[in-house]
Amino acid sequence: MTSFSSVPGAPHAAILGLGGYRPRRVVPNSEIVDAIDSTDEWIQQRSGIKERRFASDDETVQMMAVASARTAMERAGIEAAQVDVVVVATVSHLLQTPSVAAAVAHELGTDPAAAFDISAACAGFCHGIALASDMVRGGTAKHVLVIGVERLSDITDPTDRGTAFIFADGAGAAVVGPSDEPGIGPVVWGSDGEQFDLIRQREDWRDVVASDEPRMPHLVMQGSEVFRWAAFEMAKVAQATLDRTGISIDDIDVFVPHQANMRITDAMARSMRLPDRVVVARDIAEQGNTSAASIPLALDRLLEDGQARSGDTALLIAFGAGLAYAAQVVKIP
Repeated sequence: MTSFSSVPGAPHAAILGLGGYRPRRVVPNSEIVDAIDSTDEWIQQRSGIKERRFASDDETVQMMAVASARTAMERAGIEAAQVDVVVVATVSHLLQTPSVAAAVAHELGTDPAAAFDISAACAGFCHGIALASDMVRGGTAKHVLVIGVERLSDITDPTDRGTAFIFADGAGAAVVGPSDEPGIGPVVWGSDGEQFDLIRQREDWRDVVASDEPRMPHLVMQGSEVFRWAAFEMAKVAQATLDRTGISIDDIDVFVPHQANMRITDAMARSMRLPDRVVVARDIAEQGNTSAASIPLALDRLLEDGQARSGDTALLIAFGAGLAYAAQVVKIP
């Protein structure tokens, strides 16, 4: 019988460095309200959002991804040549192929690193962290660059009262590498395809091409249904993640949920019986919902503001179109 050699992996994996990129343009609610016949008070009550960031023409998906990645790599203390894999989570890179990850890898100088995109919507970054951890521990890679990046303003209908005030742009990145101590816990992930239509692209591209009026197929969302699903189902996923990691809620220092809606975050915290001392990420108030970029951006802000510290134990949990979800416990770099 033929035998194969194997490459030993690291005993553990950890996030070695984080980086974020926030577009220059700040868009307050006052710029949104007229097109959706709303008010600043209504938007804040419904979502907790005061303002968001929209990318300018030069702030492309690739540009924002590269900027966040460079910061993460610098903080991790690694050079481009040390990156073995580049994973980009996004739903707003509007070329079906090739992957934006390949272009990002080349611009960063990581060639010939493997590079690919993943499409898990708002859960994409947590999916990427899970894959990176497995690759490092399995011996497939030593350093994996995981990027969540979105330009959702390109695919958001500014007149849609249900979504126009929610979605925004930005990028966040993490370098995952070997560690002597556990730094990334086991993932709890899955999907609920029965809820496929709750968040989706409005039209198939073929329908757009066949239309007499050129237009972008925008995102649509059934907000009330998403709220009910996320607020309660994700609390169960959070508990399953703690159980699988072998810790309790009392061991958590920082809670970083996907920045979908402040009301969802509050409902999850109540359902989880989160202790008052736990720092809860609320980046959505100033950043909006950036889908795959929201968790790394929120975590990066907590570090910059001094609300979280290196070595803290953080619970990450994300959910989005699909409906896809993923959660893991990590040590903050």
